[in-house]
Amino acid sequence: MRYGFGVDLGGTTVKIAYFDENGTILDKWEIPTVTAGGGVQILPDIAASIKGYMDSKEIGAGSIVGIGIGVPGPVDSKGVVNKCVNLGWGVFNIADRLSELTGFPVKAGNDANVAALGEYWKGGGQGCDNMVFVTLGTGVGGGIVIEGKLLHGAHGSGAEIGHLVLMRDETEQCGCGKRGCVEQYCSATGIVRMAYKHLASTDAFSSLRILEAITCKDIFDAGKAGDAVAQEILEKYYALLGEFLADLCCVVNPEAVVLGGGVSKAGKVLIEGTKPYFQKYVFHAASNVRFELASLGNDAGAYGAFKLALDAFA
Repeated sequence: MRYGFGVDLGGTTVKIAYFDENGTILDKWEIPTVTAGGGVQILPDIAASIKGYMDSKEIGAGSIVGIGIGVPGPVDSKGVVNKCVNLGWGVFNIADRLSELTGFPVKAGNDANVAALGEYWKGGGQGCDNMVFVTLGTGVGGGIVIEGKLLHGAHGSGAEIGHLVLMRDETEQCGCGKRGCVEQYCSATGIVRMAYKHLASTDAFSSLRILEAITCKDIFDAGKAGDAVAQEILEKYYALLGEFLADLCCVVNPEAVVLGGGVSKAGKVLIEGTKPYFQKYVFHAASNVRFELASLGNDAGAYGAFKLALDAFA
């Protein structure tokens, strides 16, 4: 039996998991992400943590197939990071650097793409060869698996799906600098923004009006409780999400669309609300899609990172 490590590098913490070659997590832990000084200590800290774990468990180096790592920024297929602003990193080969520090082969990828690979392998996308993974959180991200392979793109920014333009007449600016991006509508913050706009456009009573600060969960809860205004907001949201997913599926033609991130905690109602609009907009030959909710939670990145290494080095 061979073993290895999956590393999910975030802006606050680094999640590290120890796997067997079948994809079973045998252990997992976290260490802080030290971004001071341009993030120079991040990779040495990861290497030291892995070495310390192996020493404490008396794990021999010969049993380790490799290390996979997901990074919050563009990473190309060779492991070159093209800047990670929130870590203070510029352009360098993270795979080569972590390999030098640990003595093990390393494969690196973008964190959202790697999480997609995790869901494809052990989560909501199991059993398919082509999958779209969409994270609906503070922003909109995701990853695309085509014929069993993760899409990286030429410069590591493949599947930056949150910045497809959905509403070209939008006047407010997206965080990326453009206007009308999917992220401005389909993220958790996007639906809240839509809610405030809708409330300002009507005098109808809504339980949302008495809240000091509306959250995504509040909107779904109000809709489930029968609040007519909340239901109108949700219907707008479902229509935009359905159109966006239909566009994606016209390009990728996946067997499954897996929805993750904070918005997915709304549950099956998210899928049920979105599917009619998806069917309205999708090309007929791409319409037979299985919709699933992500099932791996915060472990998706570690699973996908290890899968990267396993595919590359096993």
